[in-house]
Amino acid sequence: MMSKELQLILLMVDGFDYTAEDLCLKIGTTRRQLYNYLRKFREMGFIVINENQCYRLDPGSPFFQTLARSVNFTDVEATFLHRLLDGTDEKNPMVPAIKRKLERFYHLRQFTDTRFKAHNIETLHTLMEAIKKQCVVCLKDYSSPHSNTVTDRVVEPYQLLNENLDVRCYELKTQMCKTFKLSRIGSVEIYDTPWIYTERHRRLFTDMFMFSGTEHLTVRLLMRQLSHNLMLEEYPISSDCFTPAADGHWLFQAELASYVGIGRFILGLYDDIEILDDEGLKAYIRQKIQSFNHI
Repeated sequence: MMSKELQLILLMVDGFDYTAEDLCLKIGTTRRQLYNYLRKFREMGFIVINENQCYRLDPGSPFFQTLARSVNFTDVEATFLHRLLDGTDEKNPMVPAIKRKLERFYHLRQFTDTRFKAHNIETLHTLMEAIKKQCVVCLKDYSSPHSNTVTDRVVEPYQLLNENLDVRCYELKTQMCKTFKLSRIGSVEIYDTPWIYTERHRRLFTDMFMFSGTEHLTVRLLMRQLSHNLMLEEYPISSDCFTPAADGHWLFQAELASYVGIGRFILGLYDDIEILDDEGLKAYIRQKIQSFNHI
């Protein structure tokens, strides 16, 4: 027979919202014992999210990340795949099955929960208005699973990201630029106060390797045919980054947010790629090669 702990884990990742009372009824336990289970989950490294008096486990918890690392998607990738499936043949039984799995594992409630969908739309419209008017807002009851807190955040919102699932803001209290998920915002209150820290707003961009950052790193590489072909196969979006060079080589130039993605690619095909100009990238590759000596 399945243990109550395992039953509870399965319930808390099935994509539905359960209150403490619901969970107690489902697995046949007391409120006190339920809280003991939740405390144990936190001690084991699970991220327990409590939103609107409902409990669930964050799929970003280390256990789930380890379990699904080989096939794991980012939230943005999962949303993109779900939207791609919207345009396919619904008569194919695999389509709804795959969509349900994406919805459950990545908690894509923007597709499944009508109330949640309406709430997100209202939040989005309010933020769009604030950005247009360049006003300070208060993100009411923002739920942070990392600090396990629900607090109000006074911010200057200036950029919507990831198909309007996230908003980039300058937070007045911490004096830092941060990204907030719309799904975790209770409500938005627009203040009659204009932006005063516009010069500190750092717009975030996502590069072809799906790394995000505020810094734009210009990378120029000279590739042979093998690395050119593999880059196109692994990252088709890179096609616009190539121009033919002499002797069957290809010049690659792109704006990147991080050296991590391109660095991994270079290290895998080290003899096939030459780094041009960028001393920062050369130093990054040298440091990585030196670290291999300790293996």
